[in-house]
Amino acid sequence: MIIGLDVGGTHTDVVLLGDKGLLREIKVVTNHSDLFSTVLTGLEKITENIDSSKIKRAVLSTTLTTNAIVQRKIPQVGMIVSSGPGIDPEQFRTNSYFFTVSGSIDHRGREIKPIDEKQIVSIAGYLKKEGIRHVGIVSKFSVRNPAHELKIRQIIKDEFEMVFLGHQISGSLNFPRRISTTYLNAAVYPLHKDFFNAVQKSLKQKGLKIPIHILKADGGTMNFEASIDFPGQSILCGPAASAMGAMVFAPGNKEVLVMDIGGTTTDMAVLLDKVPVLEPLGIQIGGYKTLIRSLQTHSIGLGGDSVIRVSDGRLEIGPDRVGPAMAYGGSGPTPTDALFVLNIIRDGDRQKALEGIQQIAAALQADAEETARQIVDTVCATILREARHLIDQINSKPVYTIRELREGCFVRPEKILVLGGPAPFFAERLNQVSGYDVEVVPKWQVANAIGAALARTTCEVTLFADTEREIATAPEENFVAMVNKDFSRQDAREKAFELLREKALGKGASAEDLEMEIIEDQQFNMVRGFYTTGKNIRIKVQVRPGLIHGYEGIAGELLSHE
Repeated sequence: MIIGLDVGGTHTDVVLLGDKGLLREIKVVTNHSDLFSTVLTGLEKITENIDSSKIKRAVLSTTLTTNAIVQRKIPQVGMIVSSGPGIDPEQFRTNSYFFTVSGSIDHRGREIKPIDEKQIVSIAGYLKKEGIRHVGIVSKFSVRNPAHELKIRQIIKDEFEMVFLGHQISGSLNFPRRISTTYLNAAVYPLHKDFFNAVQKSLKQKGLKIPIHILKADGGTMNFEASIDFPGQSILCGPAASAMGAMVFAPGNKEVLVMDIGGTTTDMAVLLDKVPVLEPLGIQIGGYKTLIRSLQTHSIGLGGDSVIRVSDGRLEIGPDRVGPAMAYGGSGPTPTDALFVLNIIRDGDRQKALEGIQQIAAALQADAEETARQIVDTVCATILREARHLIDQINSKPVYTIRELREGCFVRPEKILVLGGPAPFFAERLNQVSGYDVEVVPKWQVANAIGAALARTTCEVTLFADTEREIATAPEENFVAMVNKDFSRQDAREKAFELLREKALGKGASAEDLEMEIIEDQQFNMVRGFYTTGKNIRIKVQVRPGLIHGYEGIAGELLSHE
């Protein structure tokens, strides 16, 4: 059995999957002030009277880190950055406690200028005095030679609770993005650690011995323990859960637009032949461009529980949410209340919904039903406009999926798959006004949790080799080895795959799901005078994100019961 749990802005969805399909599904109201208790309540309810030894794993998708960044509620951390000549790190300042220090490494990993140990000690003393507990360290070209980052950590490690190193966070050669990525990992670390400890403690108290995984923004998963060292990987995993949930049921040979219409937000993604489109460079969030791999998604503050206002005689919906629909006991009218007025939803207090919509109708000088139709049409029009924006963004640059680069591909979806709480209630109108073939995903209420449950464990490895210096390194893996001058590109590929296999199995991947591939393969000759003196090789490999081996059987069972 597998548990999938997706923390949404309004509800937390939890499913228990078995060989026979969906065994249990529950919804828990998300308590944003006590998110981990929300998760625990969900886990406790879904495992009630279940033999925990039969549960293979639980996959959590949480908005904790995403919300903290977007709402600018992340704690202060220290950043120590060395760049060397030719670039001013101040252009990439991330926060108040950002210090540029002496020391430089060149593009081949050779030390040009050593660090100033006294300067580091002085900065560490100041940060400690200011109450800073977590620090990020980044040096330019540290992925070619991490010596300076390691040396700085050695000097300050006893003064702080956690120190993040840029070369371990990402093996990519992008200095500004590595600074932002390291900063965000350090900043969300205490939030993620509290969440981790609370979940582990309570599971232990309940006697639940379940392997826990965290969904990542690229649709893969990593085990809970490993996530402590890379908490930034959990950013934007919510929209990824939606895409993976739709992917389970998406048709092949079609371009599909996915819309997860929730209570607070609508998240969108695109599938090409059942494979999500990827943002290859990394997430951009809260003004920070990062190296965190992510599905290409678009989220807007519009859902079934969005606040409705009239401003200057115009109808405004969202982006905020202050509670449930009035039909469910809320204090203000929402799009869900409009659906009650139109008799599309009937399981709540229609009279309360009508009272709320009448307030809006009075301001618009219209009747309640006409206003309700206008609200539903406005929601649909806004969602479709933003969907076109996402498609335009995808088509403005090369199209990457989580499997491959689709050269020359121009995305033109003809089908929309809708999931989320109010999905079927908006689907009919979207079908009427969009020109798309709109279909509701099976088990639409919990499809995102199903997607999280069925996502496979993934990771990546970057290997560098400099045959002139006779050295091969994989900085994120703490791997360093001496190689011969005839070390070849093929040797590098084989070593990278060997490291990837070890890493993936260590993070909890199943051997059946080790679908490995090369995502970057470069070799440059190094020339001195008129002679080639060596090769500079860079190989990046990954376990492809996707659904776990055998998911088709579970999906088939789910479809057969629709």
